[in-house]
Amino acid sequence: MSREQRIRVDEILRQPGPDGPHSVEELRAGFRQLMARMIVPHDRIRTSPTTLGDRPALRVEPTAGTGSGTILYFHGGGWVFGSPETALSLTGNLVARTGLGAYSLDYRLAPEHPFPAAIEDTLSAYRALLDRGEDPAAIVLAGDSAGGGLAVTTCLAARDAGLPQPTGILAFSPGTDATRTGGSMETKEGVDPIFTRAALGHTGAMYLAGADPRHPLLSPAVHADLTGLPPMLIQVGTNEVLLDDSTRLAARASAAGVDVILDVTADAPHVFQAFAGVLDEADEALDRAALFLRQRIRAGGATRRTTPATAGPTG
Repeated sequence: MSREQRIRVDEILRQPGPDGPHSVEELRAGFRQLMARMIVPHDRIRTSPTTLGDRPALRVEPTAGTGSGTILYFHGGGWVFGSPETALSLTGNLVARTGLGAYSLDYRLAPEHPFPAAIEDTLSAYRALLDRGEDPAAIVLAGDSAGGGLAVTTCLAARDAGLPQPTGILAFSPGTDATRTGGSMETKEGVDPIFTRAALGHTGAMYLAGADPRHPLLSPAVHADLTGLPPMLIQVGTNEVLLDDSTRLAARASAAGVDVILDVTADAPHVFQAFAGVLDEADEALDRAALFLRQRIRAGGATRRTTPATAGPTG
């Protein structure tokens, strides 16, 4: 990452907004404006509106032809703002780099629909893929920020519902601790060009709506049993107040016997991968993420091929 690139990205993210707590409308409009500046590989993907479960979704496919496997993507935005369209620089780059098709879900947002509405929607979407006959060994759950947290908690909800796990989890700077007890909440204050504790508390209160932040589906990094989750790749930057959401999630997953890769990029901000084409480290991280996705899909395919051959005789 060049010094000039770092400075430019930091300047973009630090552009001042209105003083004081922002309204929901201001948050949503500001986020749309920011994400509209990201580079989307339109020449390598095609998109179409669809539905998944009972929610709208955006289907994203590579123009060169869709390979076997599905990315189920959950956008970021603090559970309050964001959409499949604002996440298109991320989903589009993953699709273009892997050749896999993706569904990006338009899950319900707070404050109109607080916890657990988002998880109900993401679980319903995953169940819809299974119900239409898609093999869980060919599905990867992915997301950024709040959506990265949803990728994790959807797997927890699926496990508790008796559903099979997908073949992997990809999480960009996931939000996994609603208790806000990580040390980085203090040590990265001011270093983080996007978030402050106060700003996170403002949107977090909309999503919680009085729910206990220690709930496992709100704070899986510190309060969930992660046993049985699929292999996961967690990517995070060091310039994040949410850094410890990732480091503690990785430690807890590893302690539960989950295969986990914690991929930390120095001097990078929250969900820096969205700056593909602007920040060298964003493109490099997306390449590593694409490799993980392809490896997980191949591993699922190998499992499907070998299971019948290793089964004992019947009859």
